[in-house]
This record gives sequence, C-alpha cells and structure tokens, in this order.
Amino acid sequence: MRFALSTNWNNGRLNDGAAIADEAEALGFDSLELGFRTQPEQLPGFRSRLDRMPVTSVHAYCPVPIGAPSGHPELYQICSTDPNERALAHMLLEKTFACAADLGAKVVVFHAGYADLTTLFGNLFTTARKLRVKRGRKLLDAFRREFERLRPSLEAKGLTLALENLPRQEGFPALDEAKELMREFEGAPLRLWFDTGHALVRETHLWADESAHVAAELAPWICGMHLNDVKGPEDDHQEPGWGNVDFARLTFLAKRDILRVFEPHRPVAPDDLRNALVHMRRMWG
Repeated sequence: MRFALSTNWNNGRLNDGAAIADEAEALGFDSLELGFRTQPEQLPGFRSRLDRMPVTSVHAYCPVPIGAPSGHPELYQICSTDPNERALAHMLLEKTFACAADLGAKVVVFHAGYADLTTLFGNLFTTARKLRVKRGRKLLDAFRREFERLRPSLEAKGLTLALENLPRQEGFPALDEAKELMREFEGAPLRLWFDTGHALVRETHLWADESAHVAAELAPWICGMHLNDVKGPEDDHQEPGWGNVDFARLTFLAKRDILRVFEPHRPVAPDDLRNALVHMRRMWG
C-alpha cells in the first residue's frame, strides 16, 4: 500500500524541493502531495525527483501566490458573493492546475468554502443547523456555476478537482451537499477528499455524523484522503496513532483505489512520522 507525504510538513525547514522529496523518501513514503505552502522556487527541485518521488496530488492554492504573506488554502473563496474574490480564486486555481499538470499530478485538493453563519440568534444549535442548510443551498448554486467555468481546463489537463471535507460547521460541502454534487456531476472531473481529522472534529462538535459513517456514505466518490489525527475538538493535524481517530474503522476506505496522504503539522517529529507510517502499513496492508 502506497502513501504520500504533504510537503507542508517539511518545506518550512528545507528550502530546496529536492531535499524535501529526499527526506520524505528516507522516511519511507512513496510519493508527495505538494502542499499550499510550496514556494515557486521549490518546483524545479521537485521536478528533478519525479522519477523517485512522483507528485500524486497538489493542494490548492499552489504554489504560494506572489505577494501573499504565506500559503493558505482559503485565500479566496470560489463561492464568494464578491465577484473580485471569485475572479482571484479562479486565477489561482488555474495556476494550481498548471502546476499539477506540469508535475504529473492527477488530483487537485480544494477547500470549496464556507457558509456564512454570522447572523445566528435564539437557540444557537437548532438555529445554526437550519441556517447552515439554507445558506448551503446558495453555495451549491454558486459552486455549480463556477465549476462549469473550471471544467474545460480540468478536462484539458487530465485533472480531477477533489473537494475536501472541512472541520467547521460552515464548511462546504456537507454530507448531503457533497452527494448532490457528485450525482449531478457524474462523469465530470469532480470528486471528494476525506480528511480523517476534520471528520472527527465535526463529529465531536455534533456538526456531522460519526466519521466512519460519513466515509461510507461518500466512499463511491472519494479519490483520496488526508491521514490526520486529533484528540480534542480542534484540528490538530498530528500523525496517525497520536489521537482519537479510529483508523481501523476506515480500512474499507483505505483499501480502495485512492490516494493516501499524511498531512502532519510541522512540529511532528520525523521519528514519530516514520513510526506512524509503519503502523498504518501494518494496520491496512
């Protein structure tokens, strides 16, 4: 079973793309996901290692846009009501598509956006759920329009856009929204990406069903997953085995023909990452 490592983990310590790839290979990983912290000057180094460490996915927006203080997956939202923000999101997605195609990746991981819940009142829990459903309909309509504009570029480059489950209640798409999009765009280059830590955070806050159930509901459309672990209600992005994610219950998903990517935060130690990789290969292999 093959596993990739997100370059977000070590590109703060290492400036050269080749060195980043070499470290991932030395830890036992088979491939890379270029993270949203990738700098333009690192790309030649990654390209020089493609024969040994292929890039299987790219996380939008990548590389870090010129002038941005740092990389971030939500610099601009494609479903924003602001046409200037939507235009910037399109521009950066096109640059991400070009980067992915140049390096031979097939999947672009994307944070599609958030519903606005700033006008909550009354019984917060009940009101939030109702408002989230209502605002979600607007995001669905907006995303449909924007995806149709992106679709020709994706198809021309042989890429798939994968919508990641996000850790907050506002995160789009939620379960039912994701299923609606997948059924509507069957045959289009649009799929889902499952983040294990995000799913548990949503479950812990009662913003979503139990994580394994959500994974099972969406499994036919999931093309990849981020392997992250959490302990409490926050998005910790630790190595698998560190926290409370029940990875054994996700074996059915991991054994499908999907991409499996470790996406730890920078403080995770190399030895902990190496041990986690061995652990996951034993569990799922």
